[in-house]
Amino acid sequence: MASIEKRTTSDGNTSYRVKVRLKGYPVQTGTFERLTDAKKWASSTESAIKEGRHFKTSEAKRHTLAELIDRYIRDVMPSKPKSAADQTQQLEWWRDQMGSYALSDITPSLIAEYRDKLAGGVTVRGTPRSPATVNRYLAALSHAFTIAVTEWEWLDDTPMRKVRKPTESRGRVRFLSDEERARLLKTCKESGNPYLYTVVVIALSTGMRKEEIMGLSWDDVDLNKGRAILHETKNGERRAVALAGHALELLKELGKVRRIDSKLIFPSKGIAPQKPQKPMDLRTPWETAVKKAEIPDFKFHDLRHSAASYLAMNGASLAEIAEVLGHKTLQMVKRYAHLSEGHTARVVESMNSKIFG
Repeated sequence: MASIEKRTTSDGNTSYRVKVRLKGYPVQTGTFERLTDAKKWASSTESAIKEGRHFKTSEAKRHTLAELIDRYIRDVMPSKPKSAADQTQQLEWWRDQMGSYALSDITPSLIAEYRDKLAGGVTVRGTPRSPATVNRYLAALSHAFTIAVTEWEWLDDTPMRKVRKPTESRGRVRFLSDEERARLLKTCKESGNPYLYTVVVIALSTGMRKEEIMGLSWDDVDLNKGRAILHETKNGERRAVALAGHALELLKELGKVRRIDSKLIFPSKGIAPQKPQKPMDLRTPWETAVKKAEIPDFKFHDLRHSAASYLAMNGASLAEIAEVLGHKTLQMVKRYAHLSEGHTARVVESMNSKIFG
């Protein structure tokens, strides 16, 4: 119920004081110079309270973006241990840039302004930020806003809905040619590191990520059945990986002389008691082998691209490649589609010959 009180000052100025009282809600007040404005505000405020919109708007005026981000980091981030470090750093960038703004003042155009500032900046390595990196920053902020809307009721809706994401490139496809592969395997075999050759062979034959390989323990592999179980993966789902051929043979040989002070297949060789519980750091041996093999523009992760490319060129479907690599959708493996065109053509030709003779 709204009440309007007319007030006249000693100098003859008139104002209208409005009070909106609804049972179960705090009294809302406002002062206006015109009676029509007072009535309009009273009506809209009553409607907003009844529909549950008014107090969300009030919360948006009461809290800043810095408060939202701090609460998100404190309450939500502990449930995301794998991405906590990166996303905390991304959210802290937004807090440093826009933290003083009240949530009610944060608009899509304001976020877009800082998105463009982010895109025009450089990384800690001095290189330009890629569209993919900018999108990760936007995704971190977007989820924080979503939680503020759905769980904390600090906002009616997230302003991120109207913020455009930069278009990302189709993705890097750098894989080893037959000659490059032979040179790389040769230098890895000649390396003084006892694990490098085996790790690279496993990466090429399974498409596993570096951290997945280095995190393997003997409890994770079944050498008789030829498989490994990955408990910690990028998408958070457990995955079985087939082990076959040379990779399986190398693991069997390694299993005959396994370390008794660690369950890891590729443990560090440090002296401290805790060192064997950490995987070996292969960065220097790897970089040395790549340089010695004279392979330009090639990263360890490109071994995964190489495995996927070899699968495509040997007739595997995109669905099969996605399953081997552990992707939930086909989007990430579409970059290899052009490598399987010959296989696709054979399938179409086979279908046509059967239905048309």
